[in-house]
Amino acid sequence: MPGKRHSSPFHKILVGYDGSKAAQKALEIAFAMAQSEDAQLFVVAVARPSEPATRVETKGILENAQEHFEQDFQRMTARAKELDVSLETAVVVGHPTEQLLHRAETEKADLIIVGRRGVSRFERMLVGSTSEKVLRYANCPVMVVH
Repeated sequence: MPGKRHSSPFHKILVGYDGSKAAQKALEIAFAMAQSEDAQLFVVAVARPSEPATRVETKGILENAQEHFEQDFQRMTARAKELDVSLETAVVVGHPTEQLLHRAETEKADLIIVGRRGVSRFERMLVGSTSEKVLRYANCPVMVVH
C-alpha cells in the first residue's frame, strides 16, 4: 500500500448512516478517505422517535435500531479491518441533524460525510433535508454525497 498522508487536515471523519444507497456511497467514500488519510472513522445511525417520546419508548427505539443496523455495522467492521481503518459505530435516538452535529462536536470531527437521498423540492421547502441542515450548521467541513 502506498504511504499514508500524515499531513491531512482530516483525522476524524464522521459519517451519517441510514442504510440508504446514498449513505452506502458516503460510507465507501469515507472508507477510502480514512484509509488514504490515516483518519479515524465514526459512523452514526440516528433513530428518530415519535414526538414526544417517553424514556421507555426511547429505550425500545434504540434497541430496535441497534438490531436493524447490526448486520450493516458487522460488515463495516469487517471492511475496516480489511482496510486497516479505525472504526467506531453508534446508534443514537433523536433528531438526525441535531444528533449528527452533536456527535461531530463531541468527537471533534474534522469532516462530516452524509448522503443526500433526494427528497422533493416541496419536502425540502417544508422541513429541509438532513444533509442541507448539517451543511448549514456544522462547525467543520461537510461532504454531501449524491
